Amino acid sequence: MTNLVFTVGNAMMGDDGAGPLLAELLERDPAPGWAVIDGGSAPENVMHAVRAAAPSKLLLVDAADMGLDHGAVRRIDPAQVADTFLIDTHAIPLDFLIASLAEDVPDIVFVGVQPARVAFYEDMTPAVRAGVQDLHRRLAAGEDPAGFAPVA
Repeated sequence: MTNLVFTVGNAMMGDDGAGPLLAELLERDPAPGWAVIDGGSAPENVMHAVRAAAPSKLLLVDAADMGLDHGAVRRIDPAQVADTFLIDTHAIPLDFLIASLAEDVPDIVFVGVQPARVAFYEDMTPAVRAGVQDLHRRLAAGEDPAGFAPVA
């Protein structure tokens, strides 16, 4: 395998479900050249599957507070995740997850989706759903996520 989308998030927490929604869309309508693993709210529990897939490129997708319009999709430098953009709904911090995966994966791209609300038992907002659908469309069209607009 060469490319893997690894999604993170909790579908029961409104817009934090951006990652799992992308995984669902990719399972239903795959993007050429990409496989998908949904890490859910405990991505550390499936890191063994990511390592076993041995991807040359990993796209990590999660909700990220970037101070942008709701549903905006941006590439984030993995080194900035802990300092600026972390939405802490996961058992281990994403910067630890990225550092661990970087030991085995040569190319990691982190893409954030700007949430509007992250709270238990909330529905995903239309803006975030549209952002995830656009991300899926872009992957299906063959766009390289390394070329996505970076967060400013």
